[in-house]
Amino acid sequence: MKTLLIVYHSMTGGTMQLARAAAAGAAAVAARESGRLQIRCQLAAATGPTEVLAADAYVFATPENLAAMAGIMKDFFDRCYYAALQRIEGRPYAIIVCAGSDGTNAVRQIERIALGWRLKAVAPARIVCTHAQTAEEIARPKTIGTADLDEAEALGTALAEGLLLGIY
Repeated sequence: MKTLLIVYHSMTGGTMQLARAAAAGAAAVAARESGRLQIRCQLAAATGPTEVLAADAYVFATPENLAAMAGIMKDFFDRCYYAALQRIEGRPYAIIVCAGSDGTNAVRQIERIALGWRLKAVAPARIVCTHAQTAEEIARPKTIGTADLDEAEALGTALAEGLLLGIY
């Protein structure tokens, strides 16, 4: 049995919607391949080294806050980094960032951590821009559009398929 771990944090719901869409895509593959793939989609605050070590592939999903990954995602990496160091090399991963305007610095931060872990990026980072620029827009609950959710779902599907086929 293979395990895909989707770790996310969300304050306004946007990143949660994207993480769940990726999980839904992977779950569709798992349903066809009963007993061969487990999908774990969970909050970063509730995820630790045990889950990271037990997974065969990862999706890291975060909002971008103040030009950086969310602090709770950083906390997740802080708690797991050394416990997983040199123990998960070569495993596939993908990144989803929900940003107000840019998102590239959050991607860069996660890519740097993944490089230290020697993970293998299997898709370009997906940045979904909500264009929230005022304090009110930033704090408002987000609704992610169908096209972006479809892309997140396709990412989950592709990662699950590749994992089961032994491509990654």
